[in-house]
Amino acid sequence: MFYWLYITFASSGYVPILNLLKYQTVRTGLAIITAQFVVVAMGSRFIRWMKAKQGKGQPIRAEGIERHVLEKAGTPTMGGVMILAGLFAGTLLWADLSNVYVWAVLLVTAGYGLLGFLDDYAKVTKQSTAGVSGRMRLVMETLIAMAAIALIILFAAKPPESPELLTSVTFPVFKAVVVDLSWGYLLFGAFIIVGAANAVNFTDGLDGLATVPVMIAAIVYGVIAYLVGNYVFANYLQLHFVPGVGEVAVYTGAMIGAGLGFLWYNAPPAKIFMGDTGALALGGGLGAVAVSTRHEIVLGIVGGLFVAELLSVVIQVAWFKRTGRRIFLMAPIHHHFEKLGWSESTVVIRFWIVSIMLALLGLATLKLR
Repeated sequence: MFYWLYITFASSGYVPILNLLKYQTVRTGLAIITAQFVVVAMGSRFIRWMKAKQGKGQPIRAEGIERHVLEKAGTPTMGGVMILAGLFAGTLLWADLSNVYVWAVLLVTAGYGLLGFLDDYAKVTKQSTAGVSGRMRLVMETLIAMAAIALIILFAAKPPESPELLTSVTFPVFKAVVVDLSWGYLLFGAFIIVGAANAVNFTDGLDGLATVPVMIAAIVYGVIAYLVGNYVFANYLQLHFVPGVGEVAVYTGAMIGAGLGFLWYNAPPAKIFMGDTGALALGGGLGAVAVSTRHEIVLGIVGGLFVAELLSVVIQVAWFKRTGRRIFLMAPIHHHFEKLGWSESTVVIRFWIVSIMLALLGLATLKLR
């Protein structure tokens, strides 16, 4: 919206300060501030309203950590609504709304946010940990992801040096290795987006555990989007230039700001949980950004914590079905460490540290060529 003001009025010279809005870095900073303000401003009233509406709050797994039943009972969920409000406000106000990448990531974010909301609503109204059918949710997630990827393939500007890049898989470190999947990329990209969404969702099990790693990943991908969307920087770092994708940095800025605002209320002891509404939307959004920037595999490094959480569940379920025994004391893996005697704050902070280390490793791949 405000970028439109720059396009409309800056060239006339009537409002010189609008010239600042041509810089993606400036608009990214403003998106951070805007999103954070929106979430913090609506937080207290929204939490009171949700407590009144939800009564008993989010149902806690009976077979889970015993103290969670006592400490977290009655805490409202669907805090993802706050996150999405800030995220959309920051993006729609400061991003270039003629950019197809912006609409693609917003499509995934909104679609996954709606699926998560329906899941949370079912859990709260039925007072059960079983929400929307897992199979149905996966189908819808896949269709939404494929729609967003098709939008990019059809309408995004093709890189002049490698027109096939929009349907190709690239690899960190090995710049020359590019595998063109043609329209098969729809399935690969959907796998990345759906996997990221559910990995973040599994991570969201302790106060603040998912919020900070999501912000850390958003910072990394904001940098990546800015670099690969700038021909000079991309050429210097020997990255694949993706025209127009730099605008996604504004979206990641809004994600960071929304996360900061939400952490104000989600820090231990949490006053509200983001629920599937927030976790699926944020994870899907990160996956969509990774696909947009053509740094899909790097997400496995930067979001390695999310991958570990997801794999711990997959391994636990598969091994239990095969042998009737468990590998972990409890899955996802953050509960395993709680069962070992780690306090919740210890698990959360140590997982944050791991996220920072993985983020630095992911950034290092930009220079290793």
